[in-house]
Amino acid sequence: MTAATAVEMDFGENGRIPAVAQDAETREVLMLAYVTPEALERTRETGRAHYYSRSRDELWEKGATSGHVQRVEEVRVDCDGDSVLYLVEQEGGACHTGFASCFYRTADGERVGEKVFDPDDVYE
Repeated sequence: MTAATAVEMDFGENGRIPAVAQDAETREVLMLAYVTPEALERTRETGRAHYYSRSRDELWEKGATSGHVQRVEEVRVDCDGDSVLYLVEQEGGACHTGFASCFYRTADGERVGEKVFDPDDVYE
């Protein structure tokens, strides 16, 4: 891994691991995405959350398009070194669908989250 960490990381065969973003103040889980060594390194260098898009096959900075950035206060690593937790200060909504959190509904389909922006106004 290129990012200097005191903890040994295991990015596995596909070179990426899950990253959970959690609000540092409220502890609400905001989203799950994936990171590569490069995404983790950029996050640690800039203090802004970077992820790896599996669908676009590219590195991306959260909020680069929407303005809904995540300022990373702390990066935690799980016991196996194969997933991370970003404790973040979220600006705007975390979910590209307009909700504060990507976990805005129950398995029964009940909407429990708050919509905080209109994605049609943000993504063209």
